Amino acid sequence: MTVKAQIVEMIDFIPDGELPILLEVVKRFLPKDADDVATDDDRESHLIAMQEYMCGATIAHDAVDWDS
Repeated sequence: MTVKAQIVEMIDFIPDGELPILLEVVKRFLPKDADDVATDDDRESHLIAMQEYMCGATIAHDAVDWDS
């Protein structure tokens, strides 16, 4: 398992009250000149997608027929 995958798995065990601190730490590792900025619409879309995922309302990548 990659380090990134391990970090992603561990996130679920962090108490919600500690997540803002972790977010600030992670932000410090992002390049200052990165032009990938999440807009309010991006964040809303992500929230909706995560809610659908948590409810099992998504389709597995392997279940999609990408050739049609």
